[in-house]
Amino acid sequence: MTHFIYERTANYYETDCMGVIHHSNYIRWFEEARVAFLDHIGANYAKMESDGIISPVLSVSCEYKSSVRFADTVLIEVKISDYNGFKLFFDYTVTDKESGDVRTVGKSSHCFIDKEGKLLRLNRVAPELHNIIIGCMNDEKEA
Repeated sequence: MTHFIYERTANYYETDCMGVIHHSNYIRWFEEARVAFLDHIGANYAKMESDGIISPVLSVSCEYKSSVRFADTVLIEVKISDYNGFKLFFDYTVTDKESGDVRTVGKSSHCFIDKEGKLLRLNRVAPELHNIIIGCMNDEKEA
């Protein structure tokens, strides 16, 4: 799987006083799309946490191209851009479903830690999860 598309309709409560989606909500949308993507590839986030693997956000960036307004439907493409065993990197592209116009692009990086905060190397503690991610990376390179 080279990428994943998450569809979302903008809610009224997400708008600001100018009638557009408040900038902070795009970060939440990235998270929704990322969690759905991980679930889709068999790397369920809730299961990871129940297995003692936590994946905090190390960094996130968002570049706004044009506004999303209440009731607009957007497609959020999420894909793994890099993985080194310790850190996992995602790219996001938010496009308007109707027009295809790019609204926002972003990136996030994550690591894997245990409940005490110790950095984990996935191939040692969760080889199945590691192989799922590597498989996605290989699919991306072959595409």
